[in-house]
Amino acid sequence: VQLVESGGGLVQPGGSLRLSCAVSGFTFSNYHMSWHRQAPGKERELVATITAAGGRTTYADSVKGRFTISRHNAKNTVYLQMNSLKPEDTAVYYCNAIYSDETGDYRRYWGQGTQVTVSS
Repeated sequence: VQLVESGGGLVQPGGSLRLSCAVSGFTFSNYHMSWHRQAPGKERELVATITAAGGRTTYADSVKGRFTISRHNAKNTVYLQMNSLKPEDTAVYYCNAIYSDETGDYRRYWGQGTQVTVSS
């Protein structure tokens, strides 16, 4: 199983970045996907989620209206488009995959993270 994030970097306040998370080793279309982030000295927090079929998304209040999560099941990739970035968005961003079913089967996988730094 692999989840590989990319697209992080240094950006000025007000700028944009698009994160990607390419997955392999499991059936991507069966998994709900999410992005989380962790700033230095802080707990990891949920940023955005998207259901397996892509029909529903949720966002943390702090990013609502600025970030958009999407997925391309044929490419086994989930994205996070980040606009109007602020210094407080600086963090390591992690991709997460979750599967659960009515039999009680539960699986969760994490990527290695990609650094996003918002600074002038």
